[in-house]
Parts: sequence; C-alpha cells; structure tokens
Amino acid sequence: MPEPGAPRRTPQGVPYADLQHIVNADGQHLFCRYWEPEGPPRALVFVAHGAGEHCGPYDEIGQTLKEQSLLVFAHDHVGHGQSEGDRMNIKDFQVFVRDSLQHIDLMKGRHPDLPIFIIGHSMGGAISILTACERPNDFAGVALIAPMVKMNPESATPFKVFLAKVLNHMVPSLSLGSIDSKWISRDQKQVEAYDNDELNHHGGLRVSFGMQLMGAVARIEREVPAITWPFLLLHGDDDKLCDIRGSQMMFDMAQSTDKKIKVYEGAYHVLHHELPETVAAVLKEVTGWISERLAVSPSQGS
Repeated sequence: MPEPGAPRRTPQGVPYADLQHIVNADGQHLFCRYWEPEGPPRALVFVAHGAGEHCGPYDEIGQTLKEQSLLVFAHDHVGHGQSEGDRMNIKDFQVFVRDSLQHIDLMKGRHPDLPIFIIGHSMGGAISILTACERPNDFAGVALIAPMVKMNPESATPFKVFLAKVLNHMVPSLSLGSIDSKWISRDQKQVEAYDNDELNHHGGLRVSFGMQLMGAVARIEREVPAITWPFLLLHGDDDKLCDIRGSQMMFDMAQSTDKKIKVYEGAYHVLHHELPETVAAVLKEVTGWISERLAVSPSQGS
C-alpha cells in the first residue's frame, strides 16, 4: 500500500495524477484510454480487453472507429496493465462488470443522447455479455471478438474442473499454467509483440482466477436464452483459447432477432492481431456493423 498522503501510482510507478483514470467502488485506480473524434461523435463505444492483457493493443480498433466519428473508450481491468489490483486475481468476476458499467455511466453522463455499443474480446467478451445482460435496453449493439462463452474442453475436462474446485479451497493461489502465446495469432510478429509487452501478464493463471472464469461462463450459459439485444460474433475456427462452440451456442440460443456470426477460416484467437488480411476484414466487419445500426436507429440506446 502507498504511504498515507503519497500520490497513487500505477504498478509501473507512474503517478495516476499524470494519467487518465477512474476510481472504482473499491477505491482502486483504473487506467483509461480515449479515442475521441475531431467532430461531434455519432455514438459511444466501450472496449473490454481480455485476460492478462490491457487496453493498449486496441489502439488500431480505437483509431479506426474514431475515424468513423465514434468516441471509443476503455480501461485496464482491475489487476491488469496500468490499473491497481493484485495481478490476475479477482474476488468476484462481477467486479469487472461493475467497473465497466461505472465507466459507461460516466461517458453516458457526458453524452446522454448518444447510442452505446460494446466491443469485447475473449474474457472481455464475457464481461461485455454480462454487462449488456444487466442493462438489456441500454445498448445499441455488442460486437464480440472470440468471446469466452464456453471453457476450452481440453482445459476444463470434468476431472480438471473437480480438481480445480478442490485446489481452490486448499491452495487458491496455485498456478494452473500460463497462456500459451503461440495460439494468439498466426502472425509471428504479433506473437512476439505480445511476449515483449511488459504490461501483459506472462505469469501463471491462479486456480482462484480460473474458478471465477468458470463461474462467469456458467452464468452466461444461463443468461443466453433470454438475450434479445443486437450482437455480432466473430470467431476463428482454429481458436485454441476460447472454444468456438460457445459462440455458435450463443448464436443459436439467443432470442435476438438482430444477430450475426462470422467465422474466419484457419484463424487463431486474437482476430484483431491476426494475419493482415484477417485484421482488415475484422475491422471492416465491426465498423460496418456499427455504422449499419446507427443508420437504422440513431436514437437507440438513450
């Protein structure tokens, strides 16, 4: 803990006074990024990043949407990147959802008449789904890039789940192993960038964190049949980190009449950092999907 009266600093030692940030309900400082268009924005877009990363790698998405007159905003989740909190450890997955709603409400207060979209990747996809489920009438649409809707069958066999539950009671901080970066992208430059990014978490995944992820997935599976809000699902069919069957299940079971799924053949997990042609296709898909919904109902989400 910092000395009383000392300026709060990021885990990297930078004073929060020098950075854009919000303070969550637990008094933790969360580092924020904003991509603001030069003219009046047409809509707000909140971006939720995945486990073990931070919102910096979403700059290309932010810049692309900003050029479409969209105001994009994001923060590093608790325990991630330049935000406070024990690294990759959370008392309750709901904290991620609560903090997202706080940031969304802050921006909504500044721009009360603008529709709001969410973009979520991986664990950020799970956060996005649960955030929209809490306020089903608040969002004009949710774009999900390889969302965590189902646990990977290799990493969540019945025996492993049972073992994790036992270990969670005995040694919750025990490491289950780290994310294998080779499955991030087919583009080796992107894999190297991920490995060299000091703001990413390169250590192990704690049993307790794994249990929170499993709890979130179970909650999503219960929520999906009641989903009615518009969504776009993008998934690579060679994704080894988030099971594509989760996206297919969500598409099939959700009640939404405005829903779309697009599968990228041979693509790995991080579609927005995949091979250049895949990245271009994903950015075009997301921007086009948001623009179409703004053209149809510009006042939705108020």
